[in-house]
Amino acid sequence: MTRLFLVRHGQSEWNAVGKWQGQADPPLSELGAKQAFQAASQLPPFGLLAASSLQRAIQTANIFAKAKQLDSGSTVIEDRIKERDAGAFSGLTRSEIDEQFPGYLGNDIWPDDWESDDKLIERLLMGLERLTSTLDESPDIECKDVVAVSHGGCIYALESLCGEGYERIPNLAGRWFEITGGDISLGERMHLLPPEDETLAANFVI
Repeated sequence: MTRLFLVRHGQSEWNAVGKWQGQADPPLSELGAKQAFQAASQLPPFGLLAASSLQRAIQTANIFAKAKQLDSGSTVIEDRIKERDAGAFSGLTRSEIDEQFPGYLGNDIWPDDWESDDKLIERLLMGLERLTSTLDESPDIECKDVVAVSHGGCIYALESLCGEGYERIPNLAGRWFEITGGDISLGERMHLLPPEDETLAANFVI
């Protein structure tokens, strides 16, 4: 059994202005970089540090590594744990989505190029399997827990798979998952920042 802490990256430049990101690749904001450094002190022990292939996740993981005096080159980059493809919503604010796609938000209607839950979960599970396998192949690593910097939409999808209802997650908060073979089960949510330092969009933004 491997325990994996899937944590949302620090605030990005698009988070700061309320733009839906999906697989667009804005960097961390200045605040997001400060958040990541602050959060590093609250990280649980881990044997493997990983990140999605999007720069906001890689930058967060690199800040974690530097704060923990680790070689940033040791971070495992896993493309399959990147954010859901938001299709035509990407780059738009909620008001712009409401204007261009009236009636979609609030009614669970998504653009044609939106990545479905099934496709998202399929690739996420493949990505997580690669991370746990990487750890299993390193017998010299004592701690068998993984910290993986990912995205809100990925955390929501896996929580839903495990029967958990939707609840927004701020930057630098995450969820523990336990992985045994091909099975995944839910652990607790964990916040790395105090409430007064958390950033959370006023509306659902990925």
